[in-house]
Amino acid sequence: MPCHDSPDLEKLDLITVLRALADPIRLDIVQRLYGLGEANCAALIGSRPKSSMSHHFQVLRESGILHTRIEGVQHHNSLRLQELEARFPGLMASILGNIEAGQLRRQTSS
Repeated sequence: MPCHDSPDLEKLDLITVLRALADPIRLDIVQRLYGLGEANCAALIGSRPKSSMSHHFQVLRESGILHTRIEGVQHHNSLRLQELEARFPGLMASILGNIEAGQLRRQTSS
């Protein structure tokens, strides 16, 4: 099945990964994919414009965070958690854990 190219594991750069995750929309995509495992673009776009979301998916792919598998006209996205863990141990667990903790704090303070 065709896929968009993702950078090789040894080419993943910490600054590029962190820069990609610094955007709230891309961080939301990562969080949602973490919960879903795999999802097509339509499931992740919501009410956001497709053109800007295409850019966000591209940044996540080029930074090595996202893998996109193409099936017909559908683009199925998943996180490259194992590869990221191998290259930057604990990074994604820490980031995803902090997102969840922040949401829990917001819910309990409401």
